[in-house]
Amino acid sequence: MTLLIPVILSGGAGTRLWPVSRRLYPKPFMALPDGDTLIEKTARRALAVATPDAPIYTVTSRDYRFITGDAYARIAEFDRQRQRFLLEPVARNTAPAILAAALDIQRAHGDDALILVLASDHLIHDTGAFQEAVSRAAELASQGKLCTFGVVPSSPETGYGYIQRGGALGDQGFEVAAFVEKPDLATAEQYLLSGDYYWNSGMFCFRVGSLLAAAAQVCADVLDATRRCLDQSTPGASIVLVQELFAAVPSISIDYALMERADERAVVPAHFDWSDIGSWTALSDLVEPDSAGNRILGSALLVDSQRTYVQAGKRMVAAVGVQDLMIIDSGDAILIAHREQAQQVKLVVDALRRDGHDSTELHTTVHRPWGSYTVLEDAPDCKVKRLVVKPGEVLSLQLHHRRSEHWTVVRGTAKVRVGDEEKLLHRNESVYIPMNTMHRLENPTDEDIALIEVQCGDYFGEDDIVRYEDRYGRS
Repeated sequence: MTLLIPVILSGGAGTRLWPVSRRLYPKPFMALPDGDTLIEKTARRALAVATPDAPIYTVTSRDYRFITGDAYARIAEFDRQRQRFLLEPVARNTAPAILAAALDIQRAHGDDALILVLASDHLIHDTGAFQEAVSRAAELASQGKLCTFGVVPSSPETGYGYIQRGGALGDQGFEVAAFVEKPDLATAEQYLLSGDYYWNSGMFCFRVGSLLAAAAQVCADVLDATRRCLDQSTPGASIVLVQELFAAVPSISIDYALMERADERAVVPAHFDWSDIGSWTALSDLVEPDSAGNRILGSALLVDSQRTYVQAGKRMVAAVGVQDLMIIDSGDAILIAHREQAQQVKLVVDALRRDGHDSTELHTTVHRPWGSYTVLEDAPDCKVKRLVVKPGEVLSLQLHHRRSEHWTVVRGTAKVRVGDEEKLLHRNESVYIPMNTMHRLENPTDEDIALIEVQCGDYFGEDDIVRYEDRYGRS
């Protein structure tokens, strides 16, 4: 039986969804109105079409490995034995990501395996139509076609690239006549009327041998550099790509590197709903409107207002007499934008980055391999955090040169080491860690533990951490 192996690409910062999407906790991990995340929904779609017991690959930043693992752990049917990870030390776009996965699949399963490339930030509700499209693409891919999925357009969208279809390939799809860049409105209207153009979804289906043979012909530099990197990376269920070698791979999309230049291309019409949730407007559309067209997620009150979306966190958000606004409160930042300017949020992020503002990188709650911490106060003379450590996890053995710390357990039982002394701390017990003293925190139980950490000193940056031992490879 021919294997169908999904490959989930999980990268990108989702800057148009700031302040909820940030570099270290981007769009795929955002909770949607129904409580699921985009990456969980993508993984469930992958499980629905994959060959039974086939591995499912995720290509992502090494910074996201543990957040992704936490998301997959919430999917009961997703056996950890099926999970494979390729971890990128730097971003190099989609061509190196896909080719690295294909090379690893080739050496494990041979040339005839099929790979289904999915983006982790797409939303598709009609899983039946999705499965039917995958079936047609798999048939074409088995014949050597390099398949992409073209979403049947419902409007003259100027924010997507397009695929022009050519001759029919039986009932499965069409040849690709051309890939087209994002058009202006008049051109997009012509595309919609013609019926010969599809939105470029960024999803693909390939036979591994056909993909690599085509890459050897049209983008050999990308393929060879990716192969060198993978060959020097330690094999296993979770492969961390060698940083120096992966950084040397050309950064290029699979469209530019291969699909626009290769022969034997096919497009399969996708007759299912599809969104890449590329703006707050798209996300707000997932919330039912009231009679005034307002949409509310969280604690909010709108008075004499119309067509306004509010996403609130822990605080109550109230607005009076407003129209056509997007109001997003993430706890440490508030975005207010006109609905028609939702795509311009990226300009806010660009400006904050130029100013070196850390709100483009971190939330007040920061996820780590061992759990998370939430900053409760950040003052010139102290910093206060709430630490949550997952069962069986352990922080690195470390010290700080410019701050002391005081830990108080508020939930569970913690195992702590300060200097050469090791002991258990129970709820409402505490320990003091002086500057320049090696220390470590561990959760020896089968439930989350929580501590309050008070830091005192003259500098509280994360770069004042000297690690001596670390199970997550950060020392």
